[in-house]
Amino acid sequence: MSDFQHIPVLFYETVDALDIKPDGIYVDCTAGGGGHSAAVAEKLTTGRLISIDQDPEAIATLQKRFADNPKVTIVHDNFVNIKSVLSNLGIIGVDGVMADLGVSSHQLDTDARGFSFHKDAPLDMRMSMSGISAKDIVNNASESELRRIIYTYGEEKFAPSIAKNIVKARQIKPIETTFDLVEIIKISMPMKAKRDGHPARKTFQALRIEVNGELDKLSKALDDMFDVLNPSGRLAIITFHSLEDRIVKKRFNSFCEGCTCPPEFPVCVCGKTPRGRLPFKSKAPSTSEIDDNFRAHSARLRSVEKSG
Repeated sequence: MSDFQHIPVLFYETVDALDIKPDGIYVDCTAGGGGHSAAVAEKLTTGRLISIDQDPEAIATLQKRFADNPKVTIVHDNFVNIKSVLSNLGIIGVDGVMADLGVSSHQLDTDARGFSFHKDAPLDMRMSMSGISAKDIVNNASESELRRIIYTYGEEKFAPSIAKNIVKARQIKPIETTFDLVEIIKISMPMKAKRDGHPARKTFQALRIEVNGELDKLSKALDDMFDVLNPSGRLAIITFHSLEDRIVKKRFNSFCEGCTCPPEFPVCVCGKTPRGRLPFKSKAPSTSEIDDNFRAHSARLRSVEKSG
């Protein structure tokens, strides 16, 4: 197993967004190699940090990194289960929750994980290293299902021709590797479209989201993450594409929504009051951060604070 390296995106901005109290309890939902976790743990005195990750390779790295740190508890699970994770630890409420929704540098750079369209590898893409893989989907899903996945999760306008050519190719032989799929995608697009970034980027994003159930899990998890916050607690989320960012933005705005009565009503009858406030709208990486780590270019940080 190679070292689980990850360059934390929007590193200082995310730690600042949590507004860490030295005696508080914090949760890193996507701990990865422990970059953000280490920064949070450093600010704690009597406080506690729960570092969660679904990737067994990440868990092995975290256990090694924080072996001598009693303030850090490492949990192998998916953040969608944050309520049961905290309940099992006897924790009722926390002062901050963060999640970095990007694929880690380790996952992208480890050939065998099959996340990257730049390297020929088994077509896998499973963050948890278990369950249905990308290979299973491209070889078994119907043409209409493939079209839906690629169009909905990749926002790929050439989804119909890509889906059609995947089905045609797999009738001759199974689609086994990332480059098998890349070649199919390339013949499914006009030359002009292939000059606009890597032709496989959107399809690979779509398959990764489908394999890991990312958007469904995110939608449920946001409510649970907000629910477990103590008054004045902060939730900070880093997204990496517009689909995720839209979900987070909409949900955070809903947490901050107040009275929805028509303006002509003399008094409020709906009884709705804001449950939170936005410390800032959103933050993007600086030019220098993007220069140092191009994978950061699409990242957005959003935060919400629970009302006191």
